[in-house]
Amino acid sequence: MTGPLREPTFLILTALAREPLHGYGIVTEVSQLSEGRVGLRPGTLYGALDRLREDGLVASDREEVVDGRLRRYYRLTDEGAATLREAVEQTRRNVDAAAKRLRAFPSPSFDTPRTAHRLAGGTA
Repeated sequence: MTGPLREPTFLILTALAREPLHGYGIVTEVSQLSEGRVGLRPGTLYGALDRLREDGLVASDREEVVDGRLRRYYRLTDEGAATLREAVEQTRRNVDAAAKRLRAFPSPSFDTPRTAHRLAGGTA
C-alpha cells in the first residue's frame, strides 16, 4: 500500500491490531474507536477488506457458523502491523508539527495543555 491511509482503513487496521474479528466486530470496533464518527456499511467494509487482503495487510483467520450463517474472521498481518505503525508515527509527526505552529499562532485558546493533549491523541 502506498501513500497515507484513509481514516476508515486506519481504523480497520487498528481494530484488528488487538485480535482477529469478524465483519460485525470490525464495524463495532471502528465505531467505538472513532467515537461514532465513522460508520462502515457492509459494502464499504468488505470492499476495504478485499483491498487490504490483496495488499497483504490483513488475512482470513478462521470461519465459523453461527445461527446458520458463516462468520469469517480477519487478522492483521505482520505487514499490516508495520503499515499501521508507520501511519501512527506519521500522524504523530504531523500532529507535533501542527501543534508547534499553532502554539505560535496568536490565539489564547490553543495554548492550553488540555488542547495539546487532545490533539496528541489524548481525551479531552
